[in-house]
Amino acid sequence: MSARRPSRRTVSFPARANALEARWQRLCATYLPRAPQGSLWRHYDGQRRRVQPKSGWKLHVSATVLNAPTILKKIGPLLVQRGVPFKAPGCLQEVLKLNSGLYYGYTQVGKIFTVYPATDREAVALAKKLHQLTRRLAGPTVPFDLKFAEPGNVYYRFGAYQQIEIEHQGQRALGMCTADGSLIPDIREKAKPDSIADPFELHKPQTRSKMMPDRSMRVIRVLTQRGKGGVYEAVEYGDGIPKLCLLKEGRKNGELAWDGRDGAWRVKHEQRVLSRLSSCDLPIPKVLDSFELDGNYYLVIEHVNGENLYDLLLHRRRRFDLRQVVEFGIQLATFLSHMHSAGWSWRDCKPKNILITRQNRVVPIDFEGATPIRRPDRTLWGTPGYTPPEWRTKNTTGVSEDCYALGALIYSLLTGRTFDHEKPVPVQKLRRNVYPELCRLVESLLSVDQRTRLTAAAARIKLTAISLKYSPKLMRAQNSKAA
Repeated sequence: MSARRPSRRTVSFPARANALEARWQRLCATYLPRAPQGSLWRHYDGQRRRVQPKSGWKLHVSATVLNAPTILKKIGPLLVQRGVPFKAPGCLQEVLKLNSGLYYGYTQVGKIFTVYPATDREAVALAKKLHQLTRRLAGPTVPFDLKFAEPGNVYYRFGAYQQIEIEHQGQRALGMCTADGSLIPDIREKAKPDSIADPFELHKPQTRSKMMPDRSMRVIRVLTQRGKGGVYEAVEYGDGIPKLCLLKEGRKNGELAWDGRDGAWRVKHEQRVLSRLSSCDLPIPKVLDSFELDGNYYLVIEHVNGENLYDLLLHRRRRFDLRQVVEFGIQLATFLSHMHSAGWSWRDCKPKNILITRQNRVVPIDFEGATPIRRPDRTLWGTPGYTPPEWRTKNTTGVSEDCYALGALIYSLLTGRTFDHEKPVPVQKLRRNVYPELCRLVESLLSVDQRTRLTAAAARIKLTAISLKYSPKLMRAQNSKAA
């Protein structure tokens, strides 16, 4: 009897990644033979006698890390047969990095396959064929490009085929060549120059117009933007009265990971976490509403008037005084101890995820990576500098990770530096006259041995005791008594 083939759920993420990477390398060797040293791209250079323009309509075929090999297998034979140059990343890890929007810029999200047609006519013909081959294989939206068909994952923009540098507004910038031979800036946030007509418009497949949900909301500012989604400051007019809020977007297929989770899944998960935590009366922003549009998932969240701790640390000329550090530590330790008691670990305690209000109240945000303590998520989640040495072993429930992050955060507040467990520098060497009890508490939270780390509840008790011991009123009373 033949052995049963394991289902996708029974295959571990590393095994799936290795199998897909091996398949990707075989396909690249066949269809993208040129691999320049030091480049993230592999290339097929097209037919030798082919004449390529300096600029033209570039086609982008979007893909995820899971379906990129399948898409290459579908489009590779067509492009090689027709002798059309194209490129793709040299490994699937680069697909993940491109789609994150963090490593090569937000404008590169979804640009996994780039095709270089020689003429407008060829560009339109190829777009039609590529759409037919890949329309059932979804990918992330390519920012700023024009989409050929809906649904589909073929996009296009007019841009340079060769790297051209021009002088623009007194600086060197990327340029492109228009039909009349003039050089203009190649702006990635714009699909085409105003002077160039769109040859695809008359050839796009007919699609049904999508109904927008009946929402009275207007986005007024982009706060963050990356592959998995964005966070926007918005105004909602639900009851006729303008109300400031935050709109959090989770994109379908945005930063799709080896486990199949994308931005939309993450935001839905965060909504579940916020719902659980809000029932415990924790100081977190309230979810006012949620909705889905084109497969993307949105949360409408209460607007908190405050500044994140990262920006506060970045712009301060002087470090926080010790009493303020202790007060922030008490609030965070209290929050973490209550969150752990509720059965959840945060796994993303860091300065960017902590808002400080004008009243110096701590408001934690961003719970996409939170996990139940009894059923911990084994995928890695966290930020370097706030993750413990055992982080990559995946043998934690997240609780010890949170406690380590608390210690790293207090360390940053005291010293203005990020803690490095490989080259640890004690607090006392970076700042004088720090309360000795506070130094010992930070050392305990940052212990390499997770078994000896203080719990959040124990840290709260010790921080409260430090606050009382060094409070101005108590110190004055002790000094007068001693006198």
